[in-house]
Formats: sequence, C-alpha cells, structure tokens
Amino acid sequence: MRADRLLALLLLLQNRGRMTAPELAEELEVSVRTVYRDAEALTASGVPVYAERGPAGGFRLLDGYRTRLTGLTDDEADSLALAGMPGAAADLGLGAELATAQLKLAAALPTGLGERSRRIKERFHLDAAAWFRTAEPAPRLAVIAEAVWRERVLTARYRRWGGEVDRELHPLGLVLKAGNWYLVASADDNVRTYRVSRFLTVTVAEEPCVRPAGFDLAAYWEEASRGLEARVLRSTARLRVSRSGLRLLPAMFGAAGARAVEGAGEADAEGWAEVDLEVEELPVAVSDILRLGLEAEVLGPPALRAAVAKSVTGLAQRYA
Repeated sequence: MRADRLLALLLLLQNRGRMTAPELAEELEVSVRTVYRDAEALTASGVPVYAERGPAGGFRLLDGYRTRLTGLTDDEADSLALAGMPGAAADLGLGAELATAQLKLAAALPTGLGERSRRIKERFHLDAAAWFRTAEPAPRLAVIAEAVWRERVLTARYRRWGGEVDRELHPLGLVLKAGNWYLVASADDNVRTYRVSRFLTVTVAEEPCVRPAGFDLAAYWEEASRGLEARVLRSTARLRVSRSGLRLLPAMFGAAGARAVEGAGEADAEGWAEVDLEVEELPVAVSDILRLGLEAEVLGPPALRAAVAKSVTGLAQRYA
C-alpha cells in the first residue's frame, strides 16, 4: 500500500506542480507527517523532490522530470468506466483505484493536453442523484458488485411488495439511476431488475453465471424503462393549468409533464391553458395533481375530478 501511495504522491506533483504538505495529505488521506516521510523516501530512491519553505512554498519536482511509471493495474483499468462518478466508484469499492488511474492517465498525457484535462475536471461535475432526495443505503452493493465482476451466481433473499423471496440470480450488470442502484439479473431464464437496497442477504457462489448471448445492458435498461413508464402511466388527465402551472409540470412530472406542455392548447386571456397529462392509477394521480395546488383544475376524467374534489373538500374541513 505504501508503494501505491508513493506513486500517487509522485504523480500528484508531476500533474499539479508545487503542492503543500497539507494539500498532499488531504489528497492521499494521510497525515502531514506521513507526507514528509514519503517525500524523503522518494528523494532517497532518486526521485528529485524538492521542499521549498515560505508562504509560497511546498513540494515540487525538479523542472523537466517526468516518471514513466504509469501502467494501470487491472482494478484501475476496470474503474475507468466510472470516470466522472467518484461517488459511484466509491460505492463499488473502486474509489482509490479510480483516483490513481486518473492520475496515471494525466501523467501520461503531453503537457498541453494534461492541462486541458485538468481544466475540464475543474469546470464540469456530474451529480447523479435527484434533487431533495437522499440515495437509499445499499449495504450489500459491494458483494453484489463482486458477483458482477467475477461473473458468479448470487444466492439472495429479496424483499418485494408481496413479501420476502429466495432467489438464485445470474448477475448481468449494475445500473445507477437517480442516485439509487439496481441489479439486472436473470432468474429462471427471465431477465429482471432488482433494487439493490431491498436485498436482505446475498452470497457469492463459485458457480459461474450464464450470460444470455448478445445481452446489452444499456439497450435492456432503455427498453425496460420505456416498459415501466407505459405500465405505470395508465391514464390521461385533462387539466386546466395556469402560467405558473405550465412551468411546474416538467419539474414535477418529468417527461410526462414536458409532453403535456408541448401539446398544450392556446392560452386564454388570463394565461390558462388546457393540457393532457399522463398519470398513474387514481390514488397516485390525485396525490400528484394536488401538488400543483391552485395552479391547476382537473377537467376530466369525471372519476379523477370527483376524487380530487373529495380530497380538497376533506382538507378544507380539516383546516376550517
């Protein structure tokens, strides 16, 4: 582990130039005292590391020095698919490998391209989680990821709506959606999606898993997502919506809200327009539409309008 840390320190100095001991300690997640010891070890091994004192001081390499020790390990190469997603890499136990792999790649780039790469990293950031939501804890993610990497069968106990079930799964891939992890796996020759947070127990077997010929994780997920949306959005509500309501629809209802706005009728003199909004079954639709408050009125279907009116009347009586 110390050899990896020494290489990481060397690559940090090569990629970023002068760095102070506290900056290096933060990057390497060690103490300042350890940074000084590691710098001395590099110097003793022939690496020209110089310490400069004063407010603008720090550690740096001799001008023009570049290491060629930039080969990637297997785990570091695996982690590159998660570049730009340090949180996801950490969840999968590849956080340190990704950080080292990125340092090695930056060190291998010509000076000009390395600087451009660093500037892009400073200016763009990916946050996969949805607003105002905390990602679900997934304590068994690391074990599931091991089965995915090694292509081994998983024996698991899973909590679903109807109760708990035991499954023997052939893991095909992991998907991070809106901050939550999902396992795509086959069971009884059927490919299904499992929410990782709902696994109660998981054990990696030594039996190799069977992967369907030509299986494409991204293509499966896209098709499954469309199928889920079609199954969930079973009805269409006719609404009369204010200007403010039109702005709220995409934020509250996602793609369905955006489609409703695109197909909105002509607004009247007060800015109200009629839209068709795809909604879920009645109880969920009532709850969702009430979030629009006074910015929307349900015109149909009659059952939905009556259900919303009943809820509003009940609320008025409760707060009277």
